Amino acid sequence: MRRVVITGCGVVSSVGLEKNSFWDSLVNAKSGVGEITHFDASEFDSRIAGEVKDFIPPSFLSHKDLRRTPRFVQFSIKATEEALAESGISSDKMDPYQIGTIIGTGVGSLETVEREYKILLEKGPRRLSPFMIPMLITNEAAGNVAIHFKLKGVNFCTVTACASGAHAIGEGYLAIKYGRATVMACGGTEACIVPLGVGGFCAVKGLSKRNHEPQRASRPFDRERDGFVMGEGAGMVVLEELEHAKKRGAFIYGELCGYGATCDAYHITAPDPEGGAASKAISLSLEEAKVNIDTKVYLNAHGTSTQLNDKMETKAIKMVFGSSAKDVMISSIKSMTGHTLGAAGAIEFITCCLTLKNKVAPPTINYENPDPECDLNYTPNEARPFEGEVALSNSLGFGGHNATLLVKKFK
Repeated sequence: MRRVVITGCGVVSSVGLEKNSFWDSLVNAKSGVGEITHFDASEFDSRIAGEVKDFIPPSFLSHKDLRRTPRFVQFSIKATEEALAESGISSDKMDPYQIGTIIGTGVGSLETVEREYKILLEKGPRRLSPFMIPMLITNEAAGNVAIHFKLKGVNFCTVTACASGAHAIGEGYLAIKYGRATVMACGGTEACIVPLGVGGFCAVKGLSKRNHEPQRASRPFDRERDGFVMGEGAGMVVLEELEHAKKRGAFIYGELCGYGATCDAYHITAPDPEGGAASKAISLSLEEAKVNIDTKVYLNAHGTSTQLNDKMETKAIKMVFGSSAKDVMISSIKSMTGHTLGAAGAIEFITCCLTLKNKVAPPTINYENPDPECDLNYTPNEARPFEGEVALSNSLGFGGHNATLLVKKFK
């Protein structure tokens, strides 16, 4: 069976506009959460978010391109540019049909929906933009990345809410493993800090109302958590068949060798409180990678900072690891980035790669009040050394979608 390794990473986030600044922020416990500036949020229950600030799109996008390219797509192009540059992969140097692209997103461009619907109501249907549909649909991130980098292999979009980015990377892994591609550019992207997005999540009572102290609002696993904080950004990785990477002399972050995917089949938004399907996704990834539960591991939790999620995820981890659960080094970087929805799984998978590379586990900040039902090692408030060789990234989405990715140090 073909082996799959990671040879490039790219990030756009509220705590860094590329991979190195992103990592520096994480290990120094720096939060990217602040008051919403994208629009006047004064009438909303939640008025805080992890916005990407001072974003500069790739220089090869012309002014005309930028007008036709929504923010979530711009994020994905920028992150892909960084990941491809680091890997050294280019369609000029190999068969472009052997390079595929899978990019997940939860929502697509709500900004386009808002703007065009306003035009429809105020000026009529003949004033709608001919670019409205290609700007709003979710698969345009994968399509635009392929266009700009001439990647002609397998190409599609995963839409599984907050597990979208993880599923994109998992499906890219399978494409290489089973011989459908040699290289895959995979990840997730999201940019829906707009009135419809924030208002919608306020309506389902999912967001924190700790508006008076934004940087302390996202507090996964803390007893005083009151909901998640919306974020935006993108994460992209270059996955590559091992022998191809070795022949090129590429730098290898690690080997992606476990991917578990399940569904709660329980509720449209709430996770199954018993955690059975979420634990099964973790177990499947461990079994595929042939990793024993007593192995020293780092686990980047979904860790949303909601009452239901954090209790359930803790229970799921205990179901998998049993008496070893308290030895698992866990953290949720959503405490710093906010919840980037469809991008979260990809950004957090990159965090796992960087954890193995740098031998440091980032913290869960704002962890101050232990919750008796969340009693594991969440790496509170400060980064810690990590000498293990296995990292897992856990993602859970509305609709009951669960995905776990497992990366091992390459040997």
